[in-house]
Amino acid sequence: EKMASATSTPGSLGPAGGPRPNTPNGGMDELLPLVIQLTNAEQREVVLLELSKKRESFADLAPILWHSTGTVAALLQEIVSIYPLLTPPTLTAHASNRVCNALALLQCVASHSDTRQPFLAAQIPLYLYPFLNTQSKSRPFEYLRLTSLGVIGALVKVDDAEVISFLLSTEIIPLCLRIMETGSELSKTVATFIVQKILLEETGLNYVCATAERFYAVSTVLANMVQLLKLHPSVRLLKHVVRCYLRLADHPRARDALKTCLPNSLRDNTFGPHLHNDPTVQKWLSQLLGIVGAGTVEEGNGNANM
Repeated sequence: EKMASATSTPGSLGPAGGPRPNTPNGGMDELLPLVIQLTNAEQREVVLLELSKKRESFADLAPILWHSTGTVAALLQEIVSIYPLLTPPTLTAHASNRVCNALALLQCVASHSDTRQPFLAAQIPLYLYPFLNTQSKSRPFEYLRLTSLGVIGALVKVDDAEVISFLLSTEIIPLCLRIMETGSELSKTVATFIVQKILLEETGLNYVCATAERFYAVSTVLANMVQLLKLHPSVRLLKHVVRCYLRLADHPRARDALKTCLPNSLRDNTFGPHLHNDPTVQKWLSQLLGIVGAGTVEEGNGNANM
């Protein structure tokens, strides 16, 4: 069901999933008719699947999608048509797969250097927020949230200050925080990665640490995640959690607060046995404890003075 596994398919693709050598124009002869068919409602479902499978084979897919007449509107139509299925939650696997194929194409647009800025200027990410705001734990909803997070994740991956400024002007942090607490392990990982990338940008760190309420909204969720990770360890998820804490410690007031509200399980080597194969997390955790202190503290509600 995962789309990433379907990037190399038969037909006009070569064995490595790229255009065959006999398509010197990068598969454009195949791509252009498919993009044009996106605006035909009757053909759209099949074309969405075809393009999402082959999206990594076409280097110019993003600019062609963005600049073709009616194409982005067709993708947004797919997204908006799902809204009525969100409350009450009646989303089927079929409908989820279809809209996720449209989201995969938007992720291409979000990732491409030529289309990222206009993608933000048009505020396209806001169309995905109703999906991130859902709480049903059924598989179609989980897949929808994960794919939507993938679009935001593609935006933050490029270390662009403009992306972070845009996201900070929206409610992305509260949306990610809730997924970090209640989502599947994979969704939690992507949501935490997004928060991590926001924090790594100076404006993001200052935003989160501007008020005690914002700081504790983030640090409380991170602490709750650490508690759950004690029961269900995931080095991949723990890596992002530790990196968030380490970045928060760069801010003077947050650093002081973390001296008392950093979970003891990060101080007492609880996760040591799980980290012996990951020197990066070991190094980050060591740096963090060097900054905030390795001694255990009496754990209350985590709300030390900031």
